[in-house]
Amino acid sequence: MRESTRLAFRITLIIGAFLFIGLTFIYLSISIPIAFIVGVFFVFLSFAFWVIRLYIENYIYQKISVIYKTIHFQLRNKSKNSGDRKESFPSIENVHHEVMDWGEDYQDQIQELKRLENYRKEYIGNISHELKTPLFNIQGYISTLLEGGISDDSINLKYLSSSEKSVERLIKIVEELDTISSIESGKLILDKTRFNILDLIKEIFYLYEIKAADRKCQLIFTKNYVNPIFVFADRKHMHTLLVNLISNAIKYGAFIDGKVKIGFFDMNENVLVEVSDNGPGIQKEELPRIFERFYRTDKARSRDEGGTGLGLSIVKHIIEAHNQVINVRSTVGLGTTFAFTLEKD
Repeated sequence: MRESTRLAFRITLIIGAFLFIGLTFIYLSISIPIAFIVGVFFVFLSFAFWVIRLYIENYIYQKISVIYKTIHFQLRNKSKNSGDRKESFPSIENVHHEVMDWGEDYQDQIQELKRLENYRKEYIGNISHELKTPLFNIQGYISTLLEGGISDDSINLKYLSSSEKSVERLIKIVEELDTISSIESGKLILDKTRFNILDLIKEIFYLYEIKAADRKCQLIFTKNYVNPIFVFADRKHMHTLLVNLISNAIKYGAFIDGKVKIGFFDMNENVLVEVSDNGPGIQKEELPRIFERFYRTDKARSRDEGGTGLGLSIVKHIIEAHNQVINVRSTVGLGTTFAFTLEKD
């Protein structure tokens, strides 16, 4: 039953009660047939109900129509032609539900905007910090050299070398930000080819062999893969992706008897690639944020390792550019595993 109908029915019942008392008094005072009294009673109540209901609907709808239309057409995402606006006005119940849905939707949007605003503030703070550190280092080195250090053979080459490293860090940050922006804007065109991903990983293992040895870390496959595993992807960007994941596994893995393992799993049309380490792991509450730009689970240690904080963000963007997915699972004290899919060829 519609709300306007229920309201009209209640008002009609109240009027009917007074009418019943009045007709009863008339019946007792004047000799009138009971059938006539009953007929008048029901005819009057029916007419009163119809008039009251019509008036309530017209009155209420006139009051809320402007608000409703604004909300309704916002929910319809501003219809492109005026013909879409010529719709019958819904019942009060539907208006109520639609307004409640609208309120909940906008409340969610407000919460999302607040979250994005907090992310923006944090992002600006992070990028400022990342750029500020090498810039201040360069400024300090150059100031020392200009104040006479350039003539001191014991420090001039050392400070110039340190300045060069800081400049290289700045360049790396800018290049990685440019890579992310290119992927997000759709300007990055993938050059997908068929290649054996086992060969690519072996190249990266060879590239990081010395670094892994310095940290007493083993780079291994989960099993002996004899047959090639062909995928259809952009080899250059897959190299970037795997370098980020493997180098992170080496840097943040176990300090003693570290192991970085690569495994493959057949997923019908795709192949699942897993990069695992046996490091300290990541706290559960931090897992949803690790793909954010500049987000670090251990800020001091990460900066000491020389990372930009953009690697995992680039990884996620590369995978999404390939229309694939990546996820992470981690257990504190046991290690972390990044898993992503690639199209088989």
